[in-house]
Amino acid sequence: MTLLRAADLHLAFGVRVLFEKLEFVIEENERVGLIGVNGSGKSTLMKILAGAMKPDSGEIQIQRGATVTYLPQEPHFPAGATVASELSVANLKLRAAVSAHEALSKRLETFQGTPDEHDKLLLQMGKLAEDVDAHGGWDTEHEAKTLLDKLGVHEWERQIGELSGGLRKRVAVARALLSRPDLLLLDEPTNHLDADTTDWLEGELDDLPGALLLVTHDRYFLDDLVDRIVEVQPGGALTSYPGNYEAYLFQKAIEAEQRAIGQHKRERWIDQEVAWLRRGPQARRTKSKARIQRARALMEEQGYVAPKEAALQIASAPRLSGTVLECENVFKSYGERSVLRDVSLIVQKGDRLGVVGKNGVGKTTLLRTLLGEMPPDSGKVVVGKGTRVAYYDQQRAQLDPEETVYESASGEEFVDIGGRRMALREYLEDLLFPVPMQRMKVGALSGGERNRLLLARLFLQKANLLVLDEPTNDLDLVTLNVLERLLMEFQGAVLLVTHDRYFLDKVATAILALEGDGSAIRYPGNYDSYRTLKAQSEKAAKDVRNEAARVQKADAKEAARIDAGGSPRSLPTAPGAGQRIPGQGSGANKPAPKPVKLSFKQQKELEGMEALIEQAEERRVAAEAALVDPANLSGPRVAQLPALQAAHDAIASEIEKLYARWQELQDLAAGKSA
Repeated sequence: MTLLRAADLHLAFGVRVLFEKLEFVIEENERVGLIGVNGSGKSTLMKILAGAMKPDSGEIQIQRGATVTYLPQEPHFPAGATVASELSVANLKLRAAVSAHEALSKRLETFQGTPDEHDKLLLQMGKLAEDVDAHGGWDTEHEAKTLLDKLGVHEWERQIGELSGGLRKRVAVARALLSRPDLLLLDEPTNHLDADTTDWLEGELDDLPGALLLVTHDRYFLDDLVDRIVEVQPGGALTSYPGNYEAYLFQKAIEAEQRAIGQHKRERWIDQEVAWLRRGPQARRTKSKARIQRARALMEEQGYVAPKEAALQIASAPRLSGTVLECENVFKSYGERSVLRDVSLIVQKGDRLGVVGKNGVGKTTLLRTLLGEMPPDSGKVVVGKGTRVAYYDQQRAQLDPEETVYESASGEEFVDIGGRRMALREYLEDLLFPVPMQRMKVGALSGGERNRLLLARLFLQKANLLVLDEPTNDLDLVTLNVLERLLMEFQGAVLLVTHDRYFLDKVATAILALEGDGSAIRYPGNYDSYRTLKAQSEKAAKDVRNEAARVQKADAKEAARIDAGGSPRSLPTAPGAGQRIPGQGSGANKPAPKPVKLSFKQQKELEGMEALIEQAEERRVAAEAALVDPANLSGPRVAQLPALQAAHDAIASEIEKLYARWQELQDLAAGKSA
């Protein structure tokens, strides 16, 4: 059943027509991803569907009784709002039911009507109480606080106006999730979220009931959450593709191939017709006039032209020396809070190092310390003599909003790209900044356009070390793909902070994880490898802790038994000198004893012995992994190594005992024991 329908929408800004006769439908429980290049109108369409903006003409039809929640890129809150006031009753239907119940309660306090009217109001109040219970109950504060805690917000009573932009976005995300609408509209919900929180949010949205319309550059979201992709084409047309983002790419590839084949056939036909027409009047007389007109009309038509993409290019840079960038035992604190503790790092040629960690752990501080913008409290940072750095600041402070695009891009009329000299105007045109746009002020650009301009400016600096702090924010998917290819082909080194998990999987050769306690741990491989290794490390550490606790408990129990007058347990020992081995000596010629039947208890013990040995072997593998885990070989965790080694040795000793007992029972069953 149709949940929302946009009919015959028209919107223009001056002479630029954004939408014309646009039709769009969302069905109940449908999950839709809305994509398109920067400036195509995705956010504008979301605002219209949410009722936050009015089109020039057309209408929005919403199913009767359905609720819609809209999360814009930059969320809005009422003046004086606190975290508690916004989240205590964020569910729209619950808020309406609670408000109606409170209003009716006040009315009953001063009611002076007939008993029958009073009874009717009581029945109505009971119905409202049932509605409140049905939509989550009276006390939703616990759920809200739990959700906020997962999002890293712990200040329940604080005014939202006092929060940073990132924290305001997290409160807005929590408010949207708690609202439980029939249709949730999300415009770039992952901005300002770290990779771990983005991963968590994906799971929350997957479990959320109702329909979803999502604008995001996070391709894992588009792959895992949506069942239809709608692309906003230049000119405002919408094209729908069934399936997720991967299915969309497959369909687009087939579509492009078919168009290319059609264009090739068209060009061949035109060549044939032109050749015939050039043969002279005699040939033309044998052709019908209508055919000649069709040929000329076809030649005048514009054939298929593949959509342009930003041609990001990097200027040639000097070759890197042996040392690119190194730091050793770096400490950095803000007051009593240690942000970096004993951090050591080596960046080599060809490294594309992704830096990850929760918001506020010090990712940007690490970059600025490595670049010399902030001196470390102790330790040293060494930048190679041949290293030339280009730094992308996530705040884009390097761009002057009062400069024109042309002025901001470079101070030179000509630029050198890959050994080729070209005009700056042409370079900017290749980056989808046509000449009229080059005369615009930087402050008038969209977020994605400013991002693209800053990247274009940095790539002209002939750098061989790119330090990029959140370069993927606001970029459309096409430009993200271009940037990925560029960084993968880059001959220098890259330090990259981003929450885009797909981007890290494609680009990174190693991950540097900031753990929140000031330590930094390097993992080989991309983001997916990092998650796998980290999960294994956490499981191994947990197993080791459990094993250490088990051994400690067993030792305490054994000590208590000895103190009570018992004797220490001992394992059967192998025959030594002076001991008679069964089957040797005077009884060597006697027939082998017949197998004896094990007792019921011994038989059950033998049957379960292999499983116990396998479990112990798994614990030993986990303990060995913990001993070689990079997280435990440097920084503050080195102090844990003796405990880890002791736990490993205890497991190895247990395995020896298990094998000895297993052999003892096998021998007993075979009649080899006295």
